[in-house]
Amino acid sequence: MNTADLIIIGGGQAGLATAYEALARGQQPIVLDAAKGPGGSWPKYYDSLKLFSPARYSALPGLPFPGNPNRYPSRDETIAYLADYAYRLDAEVCQNERVHAVTAGREGFLVKTSRGAEFRAPRMVIATGSFGNPWTPAIPGMETFAGRILHSADYRRPDDFADGRIVVVGGGNSAVQIAVELARTAKVSIATRQPLRWQQQRILGRDFHWWLDRTGLDRARSGLLLAKHGTPVIDDGGYRSAVRAHRPDRRAMFTRFTDDGVMWADGSFEPVDVIILATGFLPDVSFLPLVALNSSGAPLHKEGLSTAVPGLGYVGLERQRMFASATLRGVGPDARHVLDALGTLGTVFSWPGTKQAADVDG
Repeated sequence: MNTADLIIIGGGQAGLATAYEALARGQQPIVLDAAKGPGGSWPKYYDSLKLFSPARYSALPGLPFPGNPNRYPSRDETIAYLADYAYRLDAEVCQNERVHAVTAGREGFLVKTSRGAEFRAPRMVIATGSFGNPWTPAIPGMETFAGRILHSADYRRPDDFADGRIVVVGGGNSAVQIAVELARTAKVSIATRQPLRWQQQRILGRDFHWWLDRTGLDRARSGLLLAKHGTPVIDDGGYRSAVRAHRPDRRAMFTRFTDDGVMWADGSFEPVDVIILATGFLPDVSFLPLVALNSSGAPLHKEGLSTAVPGLGYVGLERQRMFASATLRGVGPDARHVLDALGTLGTVFSWPGTKQAADVDG
């Protein structure tokens, strides 16, 4: 039996930031990560992904992102940064430990992994993000479509799609970035229910994120209004120019699948080879007891604190507390908020071999 002051489930950006903040409070956490290596979900993202925020606004607490602070780091640079961050932490990070079940009770949290290991702690933070739970919308006729349907989580590179007819469903940053990349060698459309929304990447010579930081909107609750109608596509002009040139084009969402294509909103039919669903993700928390979740399987929480289970917190949920909550720059402040709140609970649970809450409150 493994015991700790705090169990953190998830070893990506949110889990590592939470471990850092726990150590700063004198707590000794155990991080359980389903991945076989460092980097969280980043190794699974498509090859050409670049951060939408500059390096200076893409760091976890205590370690600046290396290199030119004004550049936009690549996926592989981000993986290397997270690996270095994990190496520097004086915390136990257990790779290849996929959580199978969590039991919560008066005695605290008992976590069982698929390898049969067991871990106990008086407090727990879920930092699994959502990449492991892609959301697929129900679209009429989907089950009869003979072509290929994949989620953006399964897209890696354009090589396998050359000369095909492809429809990317979704209007966010990833959808547009993937569609523009594919349109260099294939005929591509972006299908959305609403027109694409654009956010100029640089304003008066400054990156958009500089303005968010200086105005405080990045961290304030009021900043959530920025995302009320969905996250706009951050663009330096290249993506918008590509869409205006119909490489790819944007079309109103199709109404249904047919055996070998789609029926567009104007009633026309078109054969399609591949549908890529860039439709987002849901929180990856299926291992939690049902009492912790709502009827849709999402966490019951307020600003990252469970409203159903004492001693349970979350870090890395989209818009959990502010506009930047699910980003590299946002998980640190949210981890501080959650751990401060959990620390005010006093002695909630204790096992032999774990510190009393009086020792770990920060």
